[in-house]
Amino acid sequence: MNTSRLLAFCALCFLVSSVGAQAPEAWPTKPITMVVPFPPGGVADAVGRPVAEALSRILGQPVVVENKPGAGGGIGMASVAKSKPDGYTILMALSSISIIPEADKIVGREQSFQLNQLKPIARFTADPTVLVVRADSPWKDYKSFIAAMRANPGKYNFGSSGNYGTMHVPMEMLKSSEKFYMVHIPYTGAGPAIVGLLGGQVDALATGPSSIVQQIKAGKVRALAHWGDGRLASMPEVPSFKEMGIKIEFAQWAGLFIPSATSDSITNKLRDAAKQAAVDDRVRSVINSAGSPIQYLDAPEFKVYWDKESSQMVDIVKKIGKVE
Repeated sequence: MNTSRLLAFCALCFLVSSVGAQAPEAWPTKPITMVVPFPPGGVADAVGRPVAEALSRILGQPVVVENKPGAGGGIGMASVAKSKPDGYTILMALSSISIIPEADKIVGREQSFQLNQLKPIARFTADPTVLVVRADSPWKDYKSFIAAMRANPGKYNFGSSGNYGTMHVPMEMLKSSEKFYMVHIPYTGAGPAIVGLLGGQVDALATGPSSIVQQIKAGKVRALAHWGDGRLASMPEVPSFKEMGIKIEFAQWAGLFIPSATSDSITNKLRDAAKQAAVDDRVRSVINSAGSPIQYLDAPEFKVYWDKESSQMVDIVKKIGKVE
């Protein structure tokens, strides 16, 4: 091969390699698993399923929801944090993701995952938890409820999705602020905890609007108060603790996460798809009907929000201390 041909051949090889290096990453080419770290029936599931259906249409590949409950969501969250960062395993988490690593330290067990093993893609909802009791309970409002709790320490109990979860922490905040005692009954998720409430195994619980609003509308459950700032559109008759002079707030949000080592190419494709899902008519209709309107944040804004909230949640968990 003469010199001119050799140079031409080398130039061609360089061009091909450059084009290959700059070519966008092919993703997705197979089904994606969305891990929901709680049983069906809770907030993460209520948000995750319509979002997964929309992502399937947008990305052209099935997005299959896999419920993986346990340890207040820690088992499912850890499984995604430690998964291959190829975009085929994603996580629909609640705000308890900010709590679990610190809770692991407090109870003296090995941390199941670190927050820096995951990166946020999008926040879809952010709602205050709501204090609910059965409709046949003697408590018609918060005033009668708190009077009974103070008069009978330890007689009544409340259910949650697990120790230090998003149904446990707000109740501990309320107990501390209002100086009363209830027995804590942890379940594996919001769905089982709500079944426990309806079945009479627990007397009260705090949960997101989307997991309980249908039971309220059906007349099976009564909402007494919520941990938000103002009135909720889905239940405008229910007062916030803040307006009753009780200075506590807690938001139960649902957001999409992926392993932190996932490439920028895949991350940006998933961000774009999540942004489309957040304005999708079917998604908005399903989530709005569950009493939890879309409150979307893209990755950069969600990261700022998450960092601030994580710091606050760590302080709250430290105040709660070790829970057996």
